[in-house]
Amino acid sequence: MTCLVLACGDAPVPPRLAELATVTAPAVPAKPDFDELLPRLDELGERSTSAPRLIVVGEDAALAAALTRLMRSERLSVELAYVTATRTAATRLYRLPTGSPAADLAVLGRAAPLPLVRDDSGTALVGLATITGPEGGELVGETYADSTRLFSGTVRSVRVAPTLEAPGVRATVGRGWGFLGPRWTGARAVQTGSTAAVVTRDGVTTPRSLKRCSFYRHPQDWLLVR
Repeated sequence: MTCLVLACGDAPVPPRLAELATVTAPAVPAKPDFDELLPRLDELGERSTSAPRLIVVGEDAALAAALTRLMRSERLSVELAYVTATRTAATRLYRLPTGSPAADLAVLGRAAPLPLVRDDSGTALVGLATITGPEGGELVGETYADSTRLFSGTVRSVRVAPTLEAPGVRATVGRGWGFLGPRWTGARAVQTGSTAAVVTRDGVTTPRSLKRCSFYRHPQDWLLVR
């Protein structure tokens, strides 16, 4: 197994990973960080008969940034492992451990394919996206999961998350302070049109409101160590 660690922000790196080759980056890595990292991954892959493995140490936003760059650079054969200190939307979704057990799994575990969910900006979603109006206010518009209309009018928010298998993505609508059943509706695509929608994707909020946003399953799966 050929591993490279991406240590993001001030996330603690477990001792299990201390002797592996490591690249440091901000809490949410950007394109210049991956311009340095990806050639090193390619080199590691050329030296080994197995697929290279990138171990992301950080938060959900860091994992999403890594997956986004692998997708955009057509490197989805790279295995991703995730190590974080506390429970997150992604660790709950994929049933991943945290802390030292996560580091052990990152090195010793096996990668399995999962549906890759992206939005219309070409950014991957690994845990949870929440759609609201400006400043967390009510969302005015409508949302469809494939051909099923989830709401039309005004709601508190919409939540979108990947699924572990087909169809790939799911969504639920919040009215008031709760979420009404059916709790989740699965689809290949979830599309929202709004007078002003603000999207928080894996903890990162869009800097301005949007008229439309879509999340849908990418044609190719990604590989996660679970």
